Amino acid sequence: MNLIIDVGNSFVKLAVFEADRITDKETVTSENFLKKIKKFIEKHQNIEKGIMSSVGNLTESDILELKSYCELLILDRETPVPFLNSYATPRTLGIDRVALVCAAVHQCRNKNVLIIDAGTCITYDFVSSASEYFGGGISPGLNLRYKALHNFTSKLPLLSPVQPLDLIGHSTETSIHSGIVYGILNEIEGNISRYQNEYADLTIILTGGDSDFLSKQLKSSIFVNSNFLLEGLNYILQFNSAK
Repeated sequence: MNLIIDVGNSFVKLAVFEADRITDKETVTSENFLKKIKKFIEKHQNIEKGIMSSVGNLTESDILELKSYCELLILDRETPVPFLNSYATPRTLGIDRVALVCAAVHQCRNKNVLIIDAGTCITYDFVSSASEYFGGGISPGLNLRYKALHNFTSKLPLLSPVQPLDLIGHSTETSIHSGIVYGILNEIEGNISRYQNEYADLTIILTGGDSDFLSKQLKSSIFVNSNFLLEGLNYILQFNSAK
């Protein structure tokens, strides 16, 4: 069994895999996360290896304690991966995007793949049928756009995302919902269309925290997989364990 740890700024995602299948998954807050990880591990006595990716701040003592739980691979920019990285600045590429590309290479072999991760930011990552990663795009995510309208104006309220009932907003609140949600949907559809014009037989994967919210209104043919990053981390662990 493999332990997968994805440390974000606010939350930590934990998963246990048997081969390619998730058998358990949990999301915990980053506060006192070591105790929560230990409690999660205690439920699974057959864990042999693990992998951790982190965009949050971890101390050396945090890492040492995590390594005491199992044989742990810390994903960084030196970790071998199963694709050719043609990003112009590979050392600035987020390790979360690396994991997503690895999932695409593993699950969509010999296909052109566009991965759309709808989280705090919306990231677009393209990997070719020859397993060559070129890059993509980054734009503000759903909640970030709501916060930006509130923080950088004097009177617009801070709202939580909801599906607009109408294209035309008939109040300030409904206008914000329409502008943000349809703006993101048009952005995603537009980017998909541009990629499809450039690359034949394109497979589109939508993942991230807002993937379910957005997928209900997208017209393009897409695969929605909220576990795609965890699956990518598991594949990186398998790939390095086989060396």
